[in-house]
Amino acid sequence: MIFRIEILPRNIIKCFSGYNLIWHLLAIILTYIIATSDFDWLYFESTRSSLLTSLLFPAVRLGGRLPIIVPLTLYVAGKVSKNFKAVNAAFALCQSVLIGLLIASFYKAFTGRVHPPRILTQATVDLSHKFQFGFMRGGVFWGWPSSHTVIAFAMSVSLFMLYPKKKLVRYLAIFYAFYIGLGVSISIHWFSDFVAGAIIGTVIGLVVGKRFGEYNEDTTLISQKNLYS
Repeated sequence: MIFRIEILPRNIIKCFSGYNLIWHLLAIILTYIIATSDFDWLYFESTRSSLLTSLLFPAVRLGGRLPIIVPLTLYVAGKVSKNFKAVNAAFALCQSVLIGLLIASFYKAFTGRVHPPRILTQATVDLSHKFQFGFMRGGVFWGWPSSHTVIAFAMSVSLFMLYPKKKLVRYLAIFYAFYIGLGVSISIHWFSDFVAGAIIGTVIGLVVGKRFGEYNEDTTLISQKNLYS
């Protein structure tokens, strides 16, 4: 079993092909609407709550660690139990994370959006409209879209497609995606960063999930043939 590295370039291209490109444009348009309507700033002001922070701030750390822990756990569990679908899902998640990181970093390198201030005081200035368009003017660690959200939705949608009959897996995947996305939207990102990240991450998850789902189907057919031969 390999990482399926040979399909990585095709999956990246597919994320920008056909109707998928329209979803990227939608993410850009919605960001423009949300930012220029001052909703980003209103959302920032209205979510300054110690309760929300205590409930959702762990999403920042979880969003950075679970993309490593979950695929590794699935891979080890799949290898030990000789469960091909689990191993295949682990590779799918790895590719979802990698593509999500690459695409989010690409956008950030050119948009350079300024992240929200850490605290809100009377002297805090509205930075929600500030972008630094160019190349690497804002780096790739902050800005638009939210990498945490892109990766969380890419992973969750991939799992959603790979386990269509596992309701618990699907519910947990959806919860994880929104917990991470909303969590970073009240801390290190603007609300529109979350919205754009959710859209782009969903596109990635659909592409990766569909492609790796084909391997699941092929293996099921082979197993059935071996069983009845």
